[in-house]
Amino acid sequence: MTRYVRNMIGYGPDAPDPQWPGGAKIAVQFVLNYEEGGENCVLHGDQASEAFLSDIAGAAMWQGKRHWNMESIYEYGARAGFWRLHRLFTSAAIPVTIYGVATALARSPEQVEAMKDAGWEIASHGLKWVEHKDMPEDEERAAIAEAIRLHTEVVGERPLGWYTGRCSENTVRLVAEEGGFAYVSDTYDDDLPYWLEVGDRDQLIIPYTLEANDMRFATAPGYITGEQFYQYLKDAFDTLYAEGSNGRPAMMSIGLHCRLIGRPGKMAGLKRFIDYVRMHKDVWTPTRLEIAEHWAKTHPHTRKPRPSQMDRETFVGTFGGIFEHSPWIAERAFDLELGPAHDRAAGVHSALARMFRSASYDERLGVLRAHPDLAGKLAAAKRLTAESTSEQSSAGLDALTDDERTQFTELNTAYTEKHGFPFIIAVRDHDKASILSAFQRRIANDTATEFTEACKQVERIARLRLEDLL
Repeated sequence: MTRYVRNMIGYGPDAPDPQWPGGAKIAVQFVLNYEEGGENCVLHGDQASEAFLSDIAGAAMWQGKRHWNMESIYEYGARAGFWRLHRLFTSAAIPVTIYGVATALARSPEQVEAMKDAGWEIASHGLKWVEHKDMPEDEERAAIAEAIRLHTEVVGERPLGWYTGRCSENTVRLVAEEGGFAYVSDTYDDDLPYWLEVGDRDQLIIPYTLEANDMRFATAPGYITGEQFYQYLKDAFDTLYAEGSNGRPAMMSIGLHCRLIGRPGKMAGLKRFIDYVRMHKDVWTPTRLEIAEHWAKTHPHTRKPRPSQMDRETFVGTFGGIFEHSPWIAERAFDLELGPAHDRAAGVHSALARMFRSASYDERLGVLRAHPDLAGKLAAAKRLTAESTSEQSSAGLDALTDDERTQFTELNTAYTEKHGFPFIIAVRDHDKASILSAFQRRIANDTATEFTEACKQVERIARLRLEDLL
C-alpha cells in the first residue's frame, strides 16, 4: 500500500465561508517577527554567526567568530525598528501577532512589556532563530519544550500560537503533539485556516506567507523600495477584497521584521498600506489567535472516514460496488499511491477510473455486461442493485406505460444483439425522453464506437455514485 502524505487539494472548489466577524470581506493580519537576540551568534553558544535576512549582501556565516556588522543590524531591529513599528501600529489601533523567539524575548524585557501593554499576541517563534532541518527529532522536541518554558517565564503566560520558520520535516507534527497550541503557522499552502489530523490531535493550521513579507527586501528577487512593497500588498489586498465582495472572503497574512521594515525608507511603504486598508470598510484586522478562536468556534473539526486511510477490506467494501458488480476495480485502486487528494469524490473516482481504463478489453466488457438493461426484466423483478434502482427511478424508468416498456424492451434486445452488451447511459443526467432519443441515435453506431461511449457512461455513473456516497 502506497500513501502520499502531501495534500494537493485542500478545500478544492468548496472553500468554506469564514464568516469573519461583522461580515468582513477580508481578514488582514500583521505578524511582527521578533528575532533580535535569538539569531546565530557565538555569544549564544552557536558555532558561527548569522547569515540570514539582513541588509548585508552575500552574507556568510563566520565560523567561531562574532560578525560585528551582522550583530549590529539585528540590534537595529531591537533598538530602533521595533519602536518605530510599535508607534505605527498602536497609533493605528491595529493589534499584531508577535512571532517571538524565546531567547530574543528574554533579552528584550522593555520590548516585551510594550508588546503586552499594547495587547498584542505573543506567539512562539521557537527557542532560537536557527536552522532546524538537520535537528534530530528528540532534540527538536526538547527545544520546543524549552521554548514554551522560557516563553512562559518571560511573558507570563504560555504561547498559544507557533511558527518555527526554519523548520524540519518533523516540526508541525511535534508542535501538534505537544497539544497546547491553538494554531500552528509553519505552512504557506492556503488562504484560509484548516484542520490537520495528527494522531488523536485535531490541530488548527493558520498558513503564513513568504511573499507578502518584508523578507524580500533581503532576498533576490525582492523589493528595493518601500513603494514596491506597498504596491504588492495593495494588489494582494485588492484581489482578496474583491473576492470577498463576491462571496469568497479570505485571509491576508503580512510578515514583518523589526530590522527590515523598521528602516525608515522601507517603513514608508508599510505606512501607506495601513492607511490604504483603513480607507476600506468591512476589513477585520485581528491577531492570529483571534483568527484561531473564531475558526474553532465557527468551523469546528469533525473527523470523517478518509479513503486514503482505509484498510483494504474497508476500502473495497465501501467502493467495490461503484462500478457495477466489479469489486476488482476497487481492489486494484487500493494499491495505487493514494493521498489526501483521494479523500474526495473526484479523487476516489480518479483512482477507480484509472484501474478501469487500464484493464483488458475483456475485463471492461465484463463491467459493461454487468450493467442491467434499462427498464428491463431485472428492474421488473426488483433485482437491481440499490444504486441502479435509484438511478432508474430518478429518470422515471420505474413508471413506464405499457407502450414505453415495449419500446424499451425492443431497443434493449436490438442493441444487445448488435453490440454484445447492454445500452448504458448515466440516467441521472437525463429524463425519459432524452434517454429514448439517445437510445435510438446510438443503436446505429458501430460496436467500437459504442464500446467507447459505454465505457465513458460507466465512468460517469461511478462519479455520480461517489457524489452520493462522499
